[in-house]
Amino acid sequence: MRTRRSRARISLAVIAIFAVVTVFVVRLVDIQVVQASELNAQSKDKRAQTLVTYGTRGDIVDTNGAVLADSVLRYDITASPRVALGRSDAATSVPADLARIAAITGQDPATMYADFSSDPTSDFAYIVKGVTLEVYQKIDALDISWVITTRHPARTYPNGQIAGNLVGFIGTDGPQAGLELTEDKCLASTNGTATYESAEDGTQLPGSVVTTQETKDGGTLRLTIDRDLQWYVQQRMQQAAADLGATWATAVVIRIKDGHLMAVTDWPTVDPNNVDAADRSALGSRAFSTPYEPGSTIKALTAASLVDAGVATPASEVVVPYSLEQPDGSSIHDAFYHDTENLTLAGALVESSNVAVSQFSDLLSAQKRHDYMAAFGLGDYTEVDFNGESAGDLPDADQWFGRSNYSVQYGQGITATSVQVASIFQTIGNGGVRMPVTLVEGCEQPDGTVTEVPSAEGRRVISESAADQTVAMMEQVANKSGSAPNLQIPGYRTAVKSGTAEVAVDGEYGDQVIISYAGVAPADDPQYAVVVTAGNLDSVYSGLISPVWRDVMAQTLTTFRVPPSTSAAPDLPVYW
Repeated sequence: MRTRRSRARISLAVIAIFAVVTVFVVRLVDIQVVQASELNAQSKDKRAQTLVTYGTRGDIVDTNGAVLADSVLRYDITASPRVALGRSDAATSVPADLARIAAITGQDPATMYADFSSDPTSDFAYIVKGVTLEVYQKIDALDISWVITTRHPARTYPNGQIAGNLVGFIGTDGPQAGLELTEDKCLASTNGTATYESAEDGTQLPGSVVTTQETKDGGTLRLTIDRDLQWYVQQRMQQAAADLGATWATAVVIRIKDGHLMAVTDWPTVDPNNVDAADRSALGSRAFSTPYEPGSTIKALTAASLVDAGVATPASEVVVPYSLEQPDGSSIHDAFYHDTENLTLAGALVESSNVAVSQFSDLLSAQKRHDYMAAFGLGDYTEVDFNGESAGDLPDADQWFGRSNYSVQYGQGITATSVQVASIFQTIGNGGVRMPVTLVEGCEQPDGTVTEVPSAEGRRVISESAADQTVAMMEQVANKSGSAPNLQIPGYRTAVKSGTAEVAVDGEYGDQVIISYAGVAPADDPQYAVVVTAGNLDSVYSGLISPVWRDVMAQTLTTFRVPPSTSAAPDLPVYW
């Protein structure tokens, strides 16, 4: 009997075990076979995280490779509030840990904790964004287990304001100004993506990263600008603006043989590292974007056109009263009163006589004079096509009537940018051949190929003889005008032209003026052209800026080790 009961119990136990095992087997088959795909997908969705792998934006460098803009690594410190605040000691440990981080970052611990704990169910929150490697290393050394770090590139400008007007800057929405914006095709990188599996607290499981899209770095943008010269010219123009009481100032240095811009400066300017501190008017480049009436600097162009057309020579003569009445009742007069003078064409430049230039202008038709001005680049954009660049204003010849038929020849009734004026003097200095104005030498791709190489083909505007004779006439300005003592550079022959223009407000000329000096050196073998301009100052005497032109040109000649002149300047007659 006892044996039968034992057998029955054993049988029941076996049946029960078999039933339990059967249940587990069925459930296991259901999980591992029937629902395997669905459950794996759900599990992967919960564990898999997408990681952005950042490409590096290309550098902007000067002609010598000095970095003007580059990308550096920055670190975001993040965490999962749900995990951190779910710890048994969270009430004391989390505020203490955040306070340790705040001691490094300079944040307010109470504000940090309030922000961090505002949504305790969240799996993601920033603790601090964009810290440097040094700060990251200090935070990492705290060894806070629930802190997560991600890194990404950020833009920095190691030279601050130097060429800031040209380089531009990056904002939260991407490139905002300057070359950062216009050359984004060269500089932009392509971000990649990767996936990884994470633990509950969001940390990455080792060995789980799988790349899904490769990154691509941006190209290096090489400029024609020389950083050291740019720095000097910016400092000199800032000083000049302060000395003259000007509200703005620009300077352009252009290499004559190829039209390369070696310095383009604006005051005031912008530090791309601190854009908020700059005035909105300083966020671009006034040298490209803001045309002005260039005044008498244009007389050099007028003289060159007359000589090239064969209607005048440097020794051509006119009788010059102080004022010249026009048929429409208007009058042309010189800046300062004088008795009637007998001036040559060279003398018209030395004395900067509006009346003399007007009389000489009658030797060419309005259309012919207009064509010369257009050929020199007035009324058209430069080849740089800088962000916000202006073409200036050159009215059609059929719009020249009465006084304006002559005033355009001495720089009134037309407008030009500082870069356009520099291009005019580059052309005269280059034997009459205008070279494309160039700011970007090219874009070097990560694989070493160079793209966006600018054209190096020049275009003849005037004959070599006419250009040489014009330079010789401008030498007389440097040697015989009232500003001559301020224009001398020991060892070098210089050739210049001054300019003064009244500022028009609502169609009427007011009390404020713009003064300029433009010229080339060495005059016997021109290598560089320099234009310096200061605006909205009270004085009407352009000679006040002549020492600035001399200093910028002297620094340019020194920087590029230009050999001194080897011959004496010609002595052309001013009077007859």
